Order: sequence, then structure tokens, then C-alpha cells
Amino acid sequence: MTVLTSAGDKIRFIILMSATLAVMSLGVIRLMKIQLVDGDSYLQQSVSSGTAHQIINAPRGEIADSNGNYLVSNKTGFNAVIEKAFFPSEDSEMNRIILKVASLLEEENEEWEDVLPISADAPFEFLPERESDVARLRKRIGVQVYGTAEECITAMERLYGIDPSLSPRERRVAAGIRYTMAMRDFSVSNRYTFAEDISMAAVVKLKELTYDLDGVNIVQEAVRVVNTGDVIPHLIGTVGAISAEEYEKLSGQGYALNDSLGKGGIEKAMESTLRGKKGVRTLEIRNGSVVKDEITEDAVPGNTIKLTVDSNYQRNVQTILENHIYWLQNQTSDKAKGTKADAGAIAVLDADTGALLAAATAPTYDLKEYLENYSAVANGENSPLLNRVTSGLYRPGSTFKTITATAALNEGIISPTDTVDCRKFYTYWEDWSPSCLGFHGKLDTVGALRESCNIFFYDVGRITGIDIISNYAAAFGLGEEMGLETGRGVKTGYIANPDTFEARQQVWQAGNVIQAAIGQSDTYVTPLQMAGQALMIANRGVRYETYLVDSVYTYNMTSLVSKTQPVTAAVIEDKTGSTFRTVIDGMKEAAAFEPYTYPALKDYYTSSYLLSSLPFEAAIKTGTPQTTKSDTGSSFIGFYPADDPDIAFAGYIENGDYSKFMIKDIIEAYYNREVRIAPINGLSEEETAERLADNEEMSDENE
Repeated sequence: MTVLTSAGDKIRFIILMSATLAVMSLGVIRLMKIQLVDGDSYLQQSVSSGTAHQIINAPRGEIADSNGNYLVSNKTGFNAVIEKAFFPSEDSEMNRIILKVASLLEEENEEWEDVLPISADAPFEFLPERESDVARLRKRIGVQVYGTAEECITAMERLYGIDPSLSPRERRVAAGIRYTMAMRDFSVSNRYTFAEDISMAAVVKLKELTYDLDGVNIVQEAVRVVNTGDVIPHLIGTVGAISAEEYEKLSGQGYALNDSLGKGGIEKAMESTLRGKKGVRTLEIRNGSVVKDEITEDAVPGNTIKLTVDSNYQRNVQTILENHIYWLQNQTSDKAKGTKADAGAIAVLDADTGALLAAATAPTYDLKEYLENYSAVANGENSPLLNRVTSGLYRPGSTFKTITATAALNEGIISPTDTVDCRKFYTYWEDWSPSCLGFHGKLDTVGALRESCNIFFYDVGRITGIDIISNYAAAFGLGEEMGLETGRGVKTGYIANPDTFEARQQVWQAGNVIQAAIGQSDTYVTPLQMAGQALMIANRGVRYETYLVDSVYTYNMTSLVSKTQPVTAAVIEDKTGSTFRTVIDGMKEAAAFEPYTYPALKDYYTSSYLLSSLPFEAAIKTGTPQTTKSDTGSSFIGFYPADDPDIAFAGYIENGDYSKFMIKDIIEAYYNREVRIAPINGLSEEETAERLADNEEMSDENE
């Protein structure tokens, strides 16, 4: 708490608070509009007569979870800007004002944009990993290709009339801001945003000195705010200033050099929906006086997006994943496995639509921290910026056996009652005998899925052939684009087959098919694709595209603009009438099966992993894919309830084990989640629910 120790302090405090209230009152009246200070007098210095048009930025659409809780929204913030029409034209005066504003902001620990790729302090050096920006700088200021950072600073001193007698720090600040102004196309129609969302203390200081800061103004605009940074940060993305490369591509779409746009995730994928439409303010000037000032084109806010993810369920699934990794790392049993676990992912889909319900990845990060301290997040242990759900590539292991079984059964290569005799070693070849984990004896498809018998699937894979297996794997979505908005047009992963081997300059051999049949070899897929695989089995041969955007609303969510409808991505016709029933029966037995390797953990962990305690049967398949000669991962796919699925899911633990232990918690968290619809515009929860229901009914009628 600040202590006022003198009468002078008290008087200054009263003056400060009065000024603060005055500024806030003014802001409420002029919210979202460009404000000019002493416009007539300043205008006489630079413009005599004519018409000037100024751009009014539109508030960006907001992003809400499935219950309408805002993950990313806008708040009213104070921005320090420079208006070209009222800014001095002499370099010396420009630089004086710039340095004065920077000094005032620095006193209040405020930051400003600086795109100059040169270190902030002497000795000046180019910033790392900014080669293209450095090349652009040299070209723009006329420095030779091999010019040093110090030579660039000197060139900018000449170009911008910066006094060389200033301190190195002042020279760098002035050069950085002048260069940024040029890069942001500072002009009468494009004011320059010096600093965004500054504190009230900084606002007051700048307002107190408006008489000495020609062209500097405080405006109120919508500022992007991350409300819940821990919910799918990889898929939400960020908003940032447009780059020169982006401007070259987007200038024809109405973007300016001082614009912001989505930089990743939904912010980027849904840019055209969120962006809104700029407005125009027109000033008519006669003899240096503003005679007409009107909004000739209203700014239209962007639309708001409602996602398919429930924030609370997402947090619960994230906690389930992180707790399992922690448990693996801290086992004390001498029979413990998976103690080197350090990362993983879980994806949960709506079985009826393909909507993404949860996407947990570990390690993860908080979007707020990312925006405040990017380098700390980027350099975090085990790559927290990697979204392992959509971009982590893993061997699926034995979860792939469901695909091999489907292919062989559906093509009539085997029947549900055909058996293979497992004697631990596969002896088809004289010089190579790959093994199984046990002596299983004669097993049919259901039994082989329950026991996860390698010998059964070695033999079935060999007689089925890689072409059929590979085609079925693609239909299941492995190695394919999943439809998710943030990854459209991008195929991730690949299936082991002759084409993959040729592309990787490897030689395909006949024996490779049996490794491919059990999810080993060069098959690498994402957890999201594995969840899509589970979805197709759950729907008996129908796979839907995965999507994250549930619906689009007007800015304040009062009117529904569009609602995402399920899109069929692939269909596998059940040619036998029993193909999927057989595979699902095997997955049911796998869910109820307790392998002999579990007793050492049973007393401690039984209540957490036993799926038999659930109200209905579950259907799952687990895997233990080999990653190195000595290390394995742990994977699972599944759906619940087995006979009328609500959700399909998949997960993977890097260097871990017992991933099955998470499944019961994932299922229970889904059914125990509390669904509370966030009120709209002061409406009650009941009124909001009715409004949303009416909107969706209208949407269904229009389909």
C-alpha cells in the first residue's frame, strides 16, 4: 500500500485521482472511437484543406467453450497512439516526442512495439533467428548486404535525423520506434499504436503532458484478453502484429501493415470469421480547421466462436494425464515399469459427431504465461509447445491390431472362428522367429484381441498382405488429415508400406508386413488419428471428420450464424455383417481382461483402472509399442458404452506404461461433468438456454 507522508503527497494524490476519473469518464463516452486532442490547433500545423479518412478497427470476435464461457474475450483498454495529421514533420521534434513518450512509459513499466532486429543496448548486435528481418532492414535503410548492426544504427540516425550525441540507449529507442512506424505504414489514415493496454497511471502522465506531445493521444479500443490460459492453449492460438511476409499475401484482402491477425490455432484458422470489418471516419478540413467529423462506415465486430470443448472436462482430462505420469515416475515397487514416463496425450471425441471434446497434452503451458514470457515457455523441458494430440507421432503398437483384424475379416481372408495356434514363436520363416509375450494356444479373433497375441496377427497380417492392411489403415484415418480446423490440408504421420519405405530410402522386405500388422515398423500416427480409429469402430464402419468449432454467433452471442454439422470422412462397408461385431467383442474382452503382469500393482491401483465397475461394458485395445531396443511407450484406444457409444478416445504415454489405468477416470469425468451454460448479456441461465435452443432449432430447420 502507498503511504502519503506529506501534504504535498496528498494533494498530488487528489490531483492524480481526479485526472484518472476524468479520463475514465471521457473513455466511456467515446469507447471504440478515435479521439483527437486539440484537433483544430494541431491540424493547422500539418494540413490546410481537404478530406482525411481514418480507419476504425473492428473488435475481434471472441472464443467461448461449449458452455459459452469465454476462453478469449475483449476488454476495453487504453492505447497510446500517434495521429499523423497532428504529428510534427521535423525529425528533431518527432524524435523528441518519441523519446519523451518512451521515457514516460518506461517509468510505469510499460512496453511498446519494436520490430527492429537489433539488440536493445550497445554494443549493438543483430538478434538471433531474425535473418529475414535483418535482410529487410538493410534493404530498407540502404545498408550493404554485410552491414553490421552498428552500421545500421548509424544509417538510421542519418535517415531519421537522430542526434548522434544522444546516449546509445536513446539512439536505439528512437531508431527502433521510427523504424517500426515506417514498417506499420504510419500515415493520416493509419495512426501508429505506440503502446497497447497501458495502465491508468501511464494514461494520466501522458494526458498531463498533451500540450507538449503534439499528435500523441489516448484512445480506448478492444484489447484481446486470455481468460483461461490453461484450456487447450495449443488449439486456441494467439493474435499478433502482421509480419511483412503476411502482409504481402494478405494486402489484397484489406489488411494494413498496422493490423493484427491470428498467429496459430483457432485464432488463425478462423481468422476471416473472427476478424470483423473495419469502419471509416471522415474528416473534412477547411483552412486548417475540422469542419465535419463523422463515421461514414461503421465498424462491424467479428463473429464469436463457440467450441466443442467443455473447459471443466478438458481440465479434468489434463489432470488425469498429468497425475498418471507423476504416478509412473514415483512408483516404489521393485517391479515397477514406465518410471521414465515424461510426456503424453489424450484425445476424446463425440462418438455421434466427431466433435473434439478434450485434447490433453503433457507437458503443456498456460497461454497467459506464453504471452508474457515466451522464451521461458519455449525452452521448457520436454517441448511444452508441441501439441502431442495433433502433432505427436508415435508407433501405435497393438492398438493397430484392430485394423488388421477388420481388414482380414471384412475381406473374407479369415472368419471369426478361424484360429491360430500360438506357441510363443512364429516359425513361418526358417531363419527368423519373431516372438509373442506368451504361449496362448489356439485363439480366434476375439481371443487374440483379448490376449493381444502377436503370433495370431503375424499370421493374419502375412496372409492379408500389406496393400489391404495399408488401405484399411488410411480409411481409419491413420496418416490422414482429420478435418480439424487447425490442421486442414495437412497430412500427419504415415503407415508402414513399400511406398513409405521407398520415400525413406529403405528396402521393403516380405517380413515387414508382420511388424506392420501389429503397429510396429515405420507406422507413426497421432493420438487424434488413433481416436478417429476408435470412432470408426464405435460407429461400425463410419468415421466422421474431427472438428473443434461447434458454432458461430454474432459478436454478443445473441444470434446463431452457423452450426457445424457432422461430415462423414470415410466409410468401411461391413461386407460380412459380422466384421465390426467381432472386433468389438474382442475389445470388450480386452476391457475386462486382467493380464498376469498386473498383480504387483493390483492392490494399489485396482479401483482406478477396473473397467468392470462401470455401469456398462467398455471396448478398448491397448498397446506397448517398442520405441528403442530397451524402451516402450503405452497406448490405448476405446469407446464407451461399447454397444451404444457416447465417446471415443485414445491416449499415449511416452516412455511409460499402464495407460489403461487412465481410461476409467476419462469415462467417469465425462459423465460427472457439470454442464452450466454461461449467461448471455445479463440473461438468466434458463433464458440463455432457451435462446440457444431456439437458435439451434432455427439452424436445423435451415439445413
